[in-house]
Amino acid sequence: MVEQRRVTAVSDDPGMAPRSTVVQETTRSRPSGAELLRRIIVFIFAVIQGLLVLRIVLLLVDASRGNDLVRFIYDASGIFVAPFEGILHTNAVNAGASVLDVAALVAIVGWTILEVLLVAAVGIGRRETA
Repeated sequence: MVEQRRVTAVSDDPGMAPRSTVVQETTRSRPSGAELLRRIIVFIFAVIQGLLVLRIVLLLVDASRGNDLVRFIYDASGIFVAPFEGILHTNAVNAGASVLDVAALVAIVGWTILEVLLVAAVGIGRRETA
């Protein structure tokens, strides 16, 4: 959304022809409500996808579940992986101590598809050109 404001002063000198002079011109630009909502959606899904990627990496390197930060990432990302567990016949592929969390990979794809759909739905209501 672009808001423009122009203030003009008109000279009424009796001996001269009237003329106007621009005294002040202000232009402010701010995002529309739909654009702001789109930015919020993208940010939220970036956090979700970041947690899922961290989960995959931590499981691949066999990070210690006893560490508070690692446990927090597993717990927080587990909420977003749960709807996608069981879609495939296997949720994890073990290779020695490291684990490839297939359910987390499917979750990244699923959450990204949902993000694209929500951003497209919000884009319908946008007034400015994309």
